[in-house]
Amino acid sequence: MRFGISTHLYHDRRLERAHLAQIAGAGFETIELFATRSHFDYRDGAAVTDLSGWLTETGLTLNSVHAPITDVFAGPGPRTTYSNAVGANDRREAAVRETEAALGIARTIPFDILVLHLGTPTGMKHPDDNHRGAALRSLDEICRAAEPLGVRVAIEVIPNRLSDPASLVAILDDELGGPATGICLDFGHAHLLGDVADAVETVAEHIIATHVHDNHGREDEHLVPYRGSIPWDQALVTMQKIGYEGTYLLELAGSGAADGVLEEARRARERFERTLAHA
Repeated sequence: MRFGISTHLYHDRRLERAHLAQIAGAGFETIELFATRSHFDYRDGAAVTDLSGWLTETGLTLNSVHAPITDVFAGPGPRTTYSNAVGANDRREAAVRETEAALGIARTIPFDILVLHLGTPTGMKHPDDNHRGAALRSLDEICRAAEPLGVRVAIEVIPNRLSDPASLVAILDDELGGPATGICLDFGHAHLLGDVADAVETVAEHIIATHVHDNHGREDEHLVPYRGSIPWDQALVTMQKIGYEGTYLLELAGSGAADGVLEEARRARERFERTLAHA
């Protein structure tokens, strides 16, 4: 079992070596890179080379890359939202191209998992973002691009009709499947959709990655565990029951000073370890 931190914590700024040093200093072993060009320009070979050096220097590994969902996360000015399930084929192809560009990081820095959104959360401004046929076409193209790089694709549980736990299981069982694809169980998103323990059991055979964060059941707050209303003891016991031994990857909001968030995350990790040890 490993614990990691997503660079989502620093998503509103350019990723720097100092950020990785903070993560390592808090006792975490691995990261997930959030592939947003305003945060980390995955199309820039020099930036990828720099990241490789930072990982070596800080003793961290690259566990996973989160596929692009936008080109700019924060700040003024226009931005583009990427949906691999959008009905308009030109927008769908543009999203796939960005995902494939982020996959290219693996040619310099090997990583195991690409975390992928199918579509966008229900309620976002683009109502045509969540077409099942478009999602399946994109998923097939992305999986074919990932396979020769040794990268597995983990489709994330998010709140839309394509990506609730039961729908993702149906896609994998009926449309895709295979050892190179699976599900990223996002605990916070599962909580917005209903019962977290039920979500764990629904996707049990397919979990290959996690996103760990908390909320109060109404908004996607990305809080440190135990700051919201997820029943973590029940969720972790269920994870133990299904035999999950992979990485617990904390995807936290950059609210407040990062070192303070990381200290809270370190304490939450200790509580996770105690719970899992006694499950």
